Amino acid sequence: MQAQRDCLNAAADLVAEVPGVVFDLGLGNGRTFDHLREILPDREIFVFDRAVNANPKSTPDADHMIVGEATDSLAAVADRFAGGVALVHSDLGTGTAEDAPLTAALIPLLAPLLAPGAVLVANNPFPDAGWETLPLPDGVPAERYFMYRAASTA
Repeated sequence: MQAQRDCLNAAADLVAEVPGVVFDLGLGNGRTFDHLREILPDREIFVFDRAVNANPKSTPDADHMIVGEATDSLAAVADRFAGGVALVHSDLGTGTAEDAPLTAALIPLLAPLLAPGAVLVANNPFPDAGWETLPLPDGVPAERYFMYRAASTA
């Protein structure tokens, strides 16, 4: 959990000048959503998950909670958010090599959504996305989390 927080804190600084919304892929119990609200209080945060199982205090309102499979949900919002997402946090799957097909499916869905200079923080590697791999914050073990930056120009 600390590695995730450290990466999200670093990402918040990196996107300070990047306009756009935040996507949180995987609500879980809502702790990450709460942390994102704390560190990015002026950003609109949209959360995607198969189902809502979090405490209501840690759950976004209906306009910001998108329920369904991530691939279907991202495809459904593509026109609305094209080029307008400054930060994506992806905590889908198990964080193991078994998630490679899922991350491969997410790349073409996320790529057109990212604003120039956007940052992706993920529990899985996105090795073939064409995004710049960013160094992890001090103290975060290699391959515990992954950080990427979208190209600064379209």
